[in-house]
This record gives sequence, structure tokens and C-alpha cells, in this order.
Amino acid sequence: FAGYISQVLKNYTDHACDGEYVSLRCPHRTTISIQSSFYGRIVPSHQLCPSRYPHSYATLIKEDVACSVGTSLQKMLDECQDRRSCQFLVNSRLFGTDPCPGTGKYLLVWYKCRPNEYKSKVACEDDKLRLSCKKSMVIAIYSAIFGRTQGGSLECPYQNLGMPMIECQSATALQLMIKRCHGKRSCSIYASTYEFGDPCYPGIQKHLNVIYTCGGSQSLLPANEEMASG
Repeated sequence: FAGYISQVLKNYTDHACDGEYVSLRCPHRTTISIQSSFYGRIVPSHQLCPSRYPHSYATLIKEDVACSVGTSLQKMLDECQDRRSCQFLVNSRLFGTDPCPGTGKYLLVWYKCRPNEYKSKVACEDDKLRLSCKKSMVIAIYSAIFGRTQGGSLECPYQNLGMPMIECQSATALQLMIKRCHGKRSCSIYASTYEFGDPCYPGIQKHLNVIYTCGGSQSLLPANEEMASG
């Protein structure tokens, strides 16, 4: 069970240079959940996606290594979110205006494979998160993140735009949510540093994201064992 869940909920990373296909794929009974995306160039071409121009020409143009577009996350959500797989050719036309003509760019994407039958709930910092199941069903917690993820949270947009995009997560969020909610019909918890501690620098807004499902109290263990063997 634990092995299956960690495999399903782990972060995947993929990249493709301009003119290449990016292809995302998830296992059976799961779908793509985009976490973050970047299109542009922030490292020199000798480190990632070498220039396609002849070397003599490449030395004449100054490569832009501070180049990015703000539309890459939304584009990835449009193309791939909640699908089993997706594939498309990477080029600047996909993302609107070319932020740095003459510089070869690349797409980086971070995603997870989310089980189809699971539910996801988000609470912004200091809000209360409530989970509940129908009568005779109980909660099974599979994933819990408190902090700030690289892609941020669409439900909790960050106000302090001057802060760097930094990832910081509580190491105890999953254990705390299991202790508070697992096996119960309903539960609630505040998405606060009082409950989870503060894994981030002061002033960075955080959120709580929980993935769970509802099952019969007697069926939780057999279902988990079945998942592990499957």
C-alpha cells in the first residue's frame, strides 16, 4: 500500500527543447496533475538544450539566460491536466509572444499521477480544512502537503509577488493528517503554522493540500492490499 501510494504520488519531471516533442504519461487508473511549468531559458545552452545554430553564428549572438514566459503553466494545464497522457511539439508559438528571439528555449514540467478515485482539498493559510464522508464511509488519507510548492496553488494565489519561487514543505504534514483524520467519518484542521510548524521563511504564504478517498471502514485494509499487489 505505502509503496503503491509513494509511486503514484511522487513528482515526475520532464523537459523538451524547442523542436522536440514533450510527452507526459501516467499509469493505469491515474491521471496527470500538473504541479509547475517553465518555458524559456535560465541556463546556458552548453548545460541544457544546445544551440541549433552553427557554432560560429552562436558566438555572435548574446544568449539570453533570463528569459521566460508567464503562460507555460496555464498552457500545460490546458493540454495535459486530468488526462492519462499528452504529447505536443514545443515551440515559442505555443506560448504567445517569443520572449527572446534568437535564443533557443526549452520546456520544463513537473507533474504527479493522481489516482482517479481520489479527492483533493486545499485550504489557504489560516483557513480551516474540513474532510467528510457519507454515512458508513471513513476517510483514508494518502497525501498531505503544508507549505509552498513550486507551482503554487491555483486556489491560493500568492500576494507577495516579490518573493522568490521557493519550495518549502512540512515534513510532518502527512503523519499529522493521518493521525487527525484517517479512519474517521469527518475531521477538520486549520492550515496554520500552529498545527504544522513553519517550514518556510517568514512572510511566505502557505497552503494545505490533502488527497484522500472515502471507503467502508472494513474495506480500507483489503483495498490497500489490493492496490499494493496491483
